[in-house]
Amino acid sequence: MTFLPFAKTILRSLTRKYATQAYPRAPMPKAPIVRGQVGIDVETCVFCGICSKKCPTGAIRVDRAAKEWEIGRHGCIVCGACVELCPKKCLHMSPELTPPSVAPVKDTVSAGA
Repeated sequence: MTFLPFAKTILRSLTRKYATQAYPRAPMPKAPIVRGQVGIDVETCVFCGICSKKCPTGAIRVDRAAKEWEIGRHGCIVCGACVELCPKKCLHMSPELTPPSVAPVKDTVSAGA
């Protein structure tokens, strides 16, 4: 039986670089394939609801009468189906990542705002 069987692993870990990113101090590098999040141009939207019908997770809600568009950011899987099917091309994929939060985030956009 050896004294401190993990001593070799501990010493090796002390001399190497970190395996993880120092996220708060150093921003995460963005991969070229990252889609980011869904954005909307409210001025061109006609609130037809095709995006909410074709969303595989049901993360998008459109209220045509109130002229409101809402997306549940924690339910969105960023597949881009809504962007491809939008007849007015008012939806787009923005490269910014969704900001971190502890509660479910819903972005509500209305035509009057």
